[in-house]
Amino acid sequence: MTPYRTLTSSVLLASLLALSACNTSPMASNVSTLNARLSGANEVPASNSNGSGTLSANLDKTTRVLSWTVTYSGLSGPATAGHFHGPAATGQNAGVALPFTGSLESPIRGTATLTPAQMDAVMNGNWYVNLHTAANPGGEIRGQVALYP
Repeated sequence: MTPYRTLTSSVLLASLLALSACNTSPMASNVSTLNARLSGANEVPASNSNGSGTLSANLDKTTRVLSWTVTYSGLSGPATAGHFHGPAATGQNAGVALPFTGSLESPIRGTATLTPAQMDAVMNGNWYVNLHTAANPGGEIRGQVALYP
């Protein structure tokens, strides 16, 4: 009987460990990962910039807190402004929805609590990231924010 108990206990323990490794937390499903690839070709109208960049962001759908990191290189000069624009579909322009504050040197990091309307626009792909320079005051590189697959 002892070998049977040992085997049963071992199987039960292994099963519990396997289940605990699964991410079944309700909070995990409330965080969406977002990204964007920034380039001059994405600007409207397009810029001739050799610059490029990426946005990596997380949006907690319960608290509506958006946290982001924008990295970039190759701009024509220092970034003079940076922000999220929206609502706007790909290829459309819109006003500033959320400006970046603090340093605009790469990487740009920030956190903000969105309004319900802003969160809906982000989740539906209707925001874009834009970096401006003195040579390109209308925007040098841009990327549409999308849910990470």
